[in-house]
Amino acid sequence: MPSWINGEPASQLPLVDRGLAYGDGLFETIAVRGGRSRLLDRHLARLAEGSSRLRIALDLAVVEAELLRFAELLGDGVAKLIVTRGDGQRGYAASNNPPRRILQGSPAPAYPAGHASDGVELFPCATRLAHQPLLAGLKHLNRLEQVLARSEWQEARYAEGLVCDLHGHVVEGVFSNLFIVRNGELLTPDLSRCGVAGVMRAELIERARAMAIPVTIRDLPIDELLVAEEVFLCNSLYGIWPVRALAEQRWPVGTLTRKLQASLRSLLDS
Repeated sequence: MPSWINGEPASQLPLVDRGLAYGDGLFETIAVRGGRSRLLDRHLARLAEGSSRLRIALDLAVVEAELLRFAELLGDGVAKLIVTRGDGQRGYAASNNPPRRILQGSPAPAYPAGHASDGVELFPCATRLAHQPLLAGLKHLNRLEQVLARSEWQEARYAEGLVCDLHGHVVEGVFSNLFIVRNGELLTPDLSRCGVAGVMRAELIERARAMAIPVTIRDLPIDELLVAEEVFLCNSLYGIWPVRALAEQRWPVGTLTRKLQASLRSLLDS
């Protein structure tokens, strides 16, 4: 599988890179099919938002051109783009060095087909997400909360974990966004204080509204999740997984979940 640094084949990273020292950067995980990057515009928009907030002087035109070339070379799989602030000296103060662009290719994950057709069981994670509005929504390199949450289970029965914030509000899965259905309305957690604003989440919100399905983004208490009519997860690599169980709670795979899955079929197959 190919790997590039700043547009050139490479396999080594300088030890003084601030991404390694401080997690000072961002990343995007992009599905590639037939030499094309899926949802590229949404990935680039999130990257632009993140680089602006972190004050990383990133040339998005260069990033896009590299992604197009890398996807063509990769063919099918996953392109992971990492942007760091580049080299730095000891200490938190940022230098004026140019940012570093890292691209890594890997095979597409082989998720069981039953996850999408029959639904998945969630593990109730004890790890809580801290509130930090300056970083909320971004896919930044500081992912220790997710590492801790994922370490809580090893059983194959759980395909994902449910993560809440410090106040017990549902936020997301460890690597997925979450939606519930109540009275024909689609609800998804507010991510203005913590969590990752996924590109598939944005795609589904837009598609649902175009289909005249009401969508509300707000705080979601755990009690409201437990009385939902349908629950599903989404991610840019797998699309939609219905949720069928969390602890003692059970849900059917609902009609609205199936409708949204069908709407993604052409996107996921392309």
